[in-house]
Amino acid sequence: MRTSLLAGLTTRGTSFLAAGIASSVAGYLLGERGLLCVGLALVALPLLSVSAARRGQYRLSSGRFISPPRVPAGHTARVTLRVQNISRRPTGLMLAEDSVPYALGARPRYVLDKIERNGIRELTYPLRSDVRGKFEIGPLQLRVADAFGLVELGRALSGRTTFVVTPRVVPLSRAVISRSWAGEGDGKSRLASTAGEDDVIPRAYRDGDELRRVHWRSTARYGELMVRREEQRWRNKATVLLDTRASAHMGVGAASSFELAVSAAASVGVHIAQEGLTGQLITDSEVIRGGPFFEDTLLESLATVRASSRRSLDQGIKEIKASGAGVIIAVTGKLSPAEARQLAGCRGEGCQGIALLLAVSTWANPANAAVPRAAVANTDVADVDGQASEEPAPPAAKTRPSQDETSAAAAVLRAAGWHVASIDASTPLAVAWQRLPRSGEMLVPPSIQAYSDATTGQPA
Repeated sequence: MRTSLLAGLTTRGTSFLAAGIASSVAGYLLGERGLLCVGLALVALPLLSVSAARRGQYRLSSGRFISPPRVPAGHTARVTLRVQNISRRPTGLMLAEDSVPYALGARPRYVLDKIERNGIRELTYPLRSDVRGKFEIGPLQLRVADAFGLVELGRALSGRTTFVVTPRVVPLSRAVISRSWAGEGDGKSRLASTAGEDDVIPRAYRDGDELRRVHWRSTARYGELMVRREEQRWRNKATVLLDTRASAHMGVGAASSFELAVSAAASVGVHIAQEGLTGQLITDSEVIRGGPFFEDTLLESLATVRASSRRSLDQGIKEIKASGAGVIIAVTGKLSPAEARQLAGCRGEGCQGIALLLAVSTWANPANAAVPRAAVANTDVADVDGQASEEPAPPAAKTRPSQDETSAAAAVLRAAGWHVASIDASTPLAVAWQRLPRSGEMLVPPSIQAYSDATTGQPA
């Protein structure tokens, strides 16, 4: 804590003080009474300003609200600062500056002129980040200045507020993951007789849910409408594998293949949560278990995930095998045939495997992406609608860099019953997801197929 009498003097105040001392000394030595008086006035003015500013230390309270407190990268939130004067006299001129990390832009500054007794001032400013992460906003810095600009005393108000920027989430087509894994379709009624006690897992209410499924105890606990999700645990599980090895990715910053992989994992995780599956995220260094609020937990974790120094996927593959995943969605970087064989072994009987393979070399040199984004979107309309396009595809679309780079690993996974989509730097994630087979074209889990044949009287 500064106790010096001169603490808080601005450059102007220091200059006044120095000029006053020089004038006083010169006037005394030369016997010039007028110069001496001017010097004493110049010395007294900053000293009196310091004394007055210190006696006017106001009692202020403040609060900060960020709406919403969590946004995807590239979106904007709004910060509201509330400053209240709880002292018995009005304040003077003040400068307010909120502490914001440099990654979020310049620090906002405001001039507050005379807040009356019990008066309130609300200050707002936008907050935007193109990179994901958790950022600390605050504290609010207030500087009290005098009318002449000779003194400026600072103090910090309020605490710090956490602002979360999650990866970009892309809406994905629902038709890719088979509905039988989400407890829908004929498989639900056929397997109902084999079910034991239902596992009641609450989730947030969505439009179209039946009101008779509202779980009132969870609604009272979480403060929002919750519904029951009574499905068998083994049929209602999905695992997302994210390859976070630094050696398996290329590119720098937000334009790297690692950032796209994180965005893909976030998009897939949100998709399976909205489809009603109990999800979990596995990387080569950690495991994020599923729960009734898996979507929130997933986004919070992916907001701060970083590339690891591991060289293999052994730990992640081990966790997948131990979890007994029903649906496996792997988002990988550079994958060798040997690593692809290890990953293919994770898909056991009755499991559905989906792999998104990144052609990471196209992020190191974007010029290698021979197909423009528009051309890629046009060639995939036939995949989505199930109809052949009348216009011939461009010659470059017949051989994509992603197909050449990922062909060996993709062949290994497809031979093991996986469904694979290759992604290069010019391919939107939603388009790559739509290239995967539809749910009706995917393999039916052997255990469900055998039971279905038994109930219909047909040989398995």
